[in-house]
Amino acid sequence: MGADDPPSPARKREREEEPADGDASEKRPRADESEGASLLGLANYTDEEEEGGAANTGHANGGPREEEVEDGGNEEEDEEEDGEEEDDERRAPERRPRQIELRRDCPYLDTVNRQVLDFDFEKFCSISLSNLNVYACLVCGKYYQGRGLKSHAYTHSLEAGHHVFINLQTEKVYCLPDGYEINDPSLEDIRHVLNPRFAREQVLNLDKNKQWSRALDGSNYLPGMVGLNNIKETDFVNVTIQSLMRITPLRNFFLIPENYQHSKSPLVHRFGELTRKVWHARNFKGQVSPHEFLQAVMKASEKRFQIGVQSDPVEFMSWLLNTLHAKLRSSKKKNRSIIYDCFQGELEVVKEMHRKHIVGDEQNGDAVSQVETSDGMVTETSRVPFLMLGLDLPPPPLFKDAMEKNIIPQVPLFNILKKFDGEAVTEVVRPSIARMRYRVIRLPKYMILHMRRFTKNNFFVEKNPTLVNFPVKNLELKDYIPLPKPKGNEKLRSKYDLIANIVHDGKPGEGCYRVFVQRKSEEAWYEMQDLHVTETLPQMVALSEAYMQIYEQHE
Repeated sequence: MGADDPPSPARKREREEEPADGDASEKRPRADESEGASLLGLANYTDEEEEGGAANTGHANGGPREEEVEDGGNEEEDEEEDGEEEDDERRAPERRPRQIELRRDCPYLDTVNRQVLDFDFEKFCSISLSNLNVYACLVCGKYYQGRGLKSHAYTHSLEAGHHVFINLQTEKVYCLPDGYEINDPSLEDIRHVLNPRFAREQVLNLDKNKQWSRALDGSNYLPGMVGLNNIKETDFVNVTIQSLMRITPLRNFFLIPENYQHSKSPLVHRFGELTRKVWHARNFKGQVSPHEFLQAVMKASEKRFQIGVQSDPVEFMSWLLNTLHAKLRSSKKKNRSIIYDCFQGELEVVKEMHRKHIVGDEQNGDAVSQVETSDGMVTETSRVPFLMLGLDLPPPPLFKDAMEKNIIPQVPLFNILKKFDGEAVTEVVRPSIARMRYRVIRLPKYMILHMRRFTKNNFFVEKNPTLVNFPVKNLELKDYIPLPKPKGNEKLRSKYDLIANIVHDGKPGEGCYRVFVQRKSEEAWYEMQDLHVTETLPQMVALSEAYMQIYEQHE
């Protein structure tokens, strides 16, 4: 064969099979290197191939091969390399990762145990603690990483004899160690529990559904009225979530992930997942654990709110609404979000203070006017948006009655709402001494009121036990506070119905929180405290020490 003739495939095979150790060991790395270049990112190389690649580097750096010296023909060597590359290109498709077999007839499907499956906790491998490529064993419910030959899931399938695994991200089910994918319609219910889905028609009809759902243990539960697990002193989070689940536009927004897919915040996506699990009608159990949501809260709040430390639901509600708004607003409408659409109203604040007490820009609203009188008093009027209104309770009596018991005073809600009539004066000392007057100039669709029960002094926190008398239905605001006249043909909407009432029981700094919520489909009231959900009478709602309330505006 001449130097110009390309080597035949038969001759190449002979050369590859030559017993000379030097030739064979040096020929393979060259082929492996070209294959690695053509399949970069597609195939995982074994240790032998990596070692071969390292050996090949020596040749690439200019070291002559024994075969080149023996043949002595540079042209033949170049053409041989070209032939190898062409041959490698022809063989490349055969070296790609093989297609995973798809089967319907898996013999291990009867080993799937739905009783032990719980997808509420963080998706981390139970051995490596990695959240990448995690699979759940459908036999014992534990999480393992990967499904390759040396992965934890593969090892578990051999050691424990558990063969059915589901990928927690792609929702595909595999049989290990065989490695084939299982396509069986009987696994659809597991996929729905892992990632609940709602069609838009379902979302619109949720409030009309009166049907109970059945859990695997035979207990009945109402979708949307499920208990939340108290992981450790997280009842302040549970009552806040249960209250927000009654806000129809907010719930409908978070039930469909496409509405907030533009947001990259884990908090937003965890809140959406929790909303879908609470309202899902095909759960395996009648309660939900907000573990993933709590982890996202701890990270987003920089441990201001954390598991094991009791916090105030008013502070948590305020932080959560503002954070969700900041993460949801898009570039087009910078100050609009579903949070502001539901809860934002507007106040007119009139602030009177002495000239010497003015400290820079104290108001976070838009200053409308500033008037100075002859006696040195400055009156400043501004418009301030709000998400919730704080109501001041009258101080409790200091002395006991003849029965040696403190009288628990009662006050109508309308009396403490007079703070916002534009005439009642509230004196403040921070950031400077001033007299404030508030007037509501725009009402929100959902109004959040919170009663300031806790006062903190230099020594301890005191709780005001005053009972607030409030109507459960038809709270008419225009009879008690002046409201702006509607524009044009708009109707004045000043009538509200109570939909959630958060209550604190026990001593300040201790105690626990529970919430009364209304189910719209039957207009029935339920008392919810962590995992306990019981139906109650509307009259019982009004007898509690209300701490935070959410009212819905009449259409």
